[in-house]
Amino acid sequence: GEAIQIRSLNAISGDVAFLGIPNENGIRMAVEDYGQIGGHDVEVGTGLDDLCSADGGQAAAQTIVADEDVIGVIGTSCSGAATAASPLISAAGMVMISGSNTSPSLTSDLAGTAGPNYHVGYYRTAHNDLYQGQAAANFALEVLGVSSAAAIHDGDPYTEGLARAFADAFEAGGGTLTGFTAVNKGDTDMVPVLTEIAAGSPDLLFFPIFQPEGDFIIQQSATVSGLGDTIMMAADGLLNSNYLAVSETEGMYFSGPDVRYGANFNESTGATAADVLADYEAEFGEAPAAPFWAHSYDAAVLLMDAISAASYDDGGTLVIDRAGVREYLNGVSNYSGLIGSMSCDAFGDCSSAKITVIQNTDIADYAASTANVVYEYAP
Repeated sequence: GEAIQIRSLNAISGDVAFLGIPNENGIRMAVEDYGQIGGHDVEVGTGLDDLCSADGGQAAAQTIVADEDVIGVIGTSCSGAATAASPLISAAGMVMISGSNTSPSLTSDLAGTAGPNYHVGYYRTAHNDLYQGQAAANFALEVLGVSSAAAIHDGDPYTEGLARAFADAFEAGGGTLTGFTAVNKGDTDMVPVLTEIAAGSPDLLFFPIFQPEGDFIIQQSATVSGLGDTIMMAADGLLNSNYLAVSETEGMYFSGPDVRYGANFNESTGATAADVLADYEAEFGEAPAAPFWAHSYDAAVLLMDAISAASYDDGGTLVIDRAGVREYLNGVSNYSGLIGSMSCDAFGDCSSAKITVIQNTDIADYAASTANVVYEYAP
């Protein structure tokens, strides 16, 4: 019979491809491990590119919804792309499950109020950044003992959402926010913004942004008077092997998802995190360059489980109930994945809230630095 159609929508070109390519690879590995549904192959097709932008997300979503055979999408990589893709996917009756979107705006405020960009049929296996912002603030206040901090974002839903979550949590914990400012995507001269930040003499600078702007900030901060003793901290948007190899990032702190998977396994495929990682390296010739490959694997398996649960054989034809796919995902509870136990709430947040902070102690050894956990947060 015909193959069941799902799609991968991730940032697979440009400066953020380090994030999207491991996501797409994780999806393809999940499809290989899962096998058929009701005697039908599952087909991902050619990976679509979210370009890590609203325009990219919208264009790709339009392509996806034009194909009535598609049941669901794994993606996007970037929250900024999801804000434009999610409403289209939702209106088409499809589902979208992201392995790396973290902006609170896409789901909820974790207190029962939907985010401005929430649409029914949207789910994610990545954490909500309200947790990451709290974790980064707790680490700064309790472990580093700083009393003042500044934050930089680039206006994108991910970067601004996380910078705001950090700033709010830092102030709520008794810290003083000396600056909260934005750079533009594409800016190369960060000295004016860094000079403005330095005027407030913050103990710590938190800049949860992407490359290449993140490179310019850390490299140019060394030239700005008043930032010599400021502790530098970023987040999962920069937590990749390329950025951690930049010499000036030695000693920096990074918040992100807890990727210490230990003996975790996916209950539907039976694969352990170690199995999938070994297969990944064998198939793609390198280790994943960013942390969300396992989240994307689990997202793809959840989608296939949902399709399996919502389909039936009608005289040799597989009938898939789109409403049933959403119904299944809404009911996910205590599901064992590579990333740990998952339960989906009313707004599509399915992930655990575990966050770690690592310190980059060796720019030549990404694996060692990402394993160098100096703080863990589990609400």
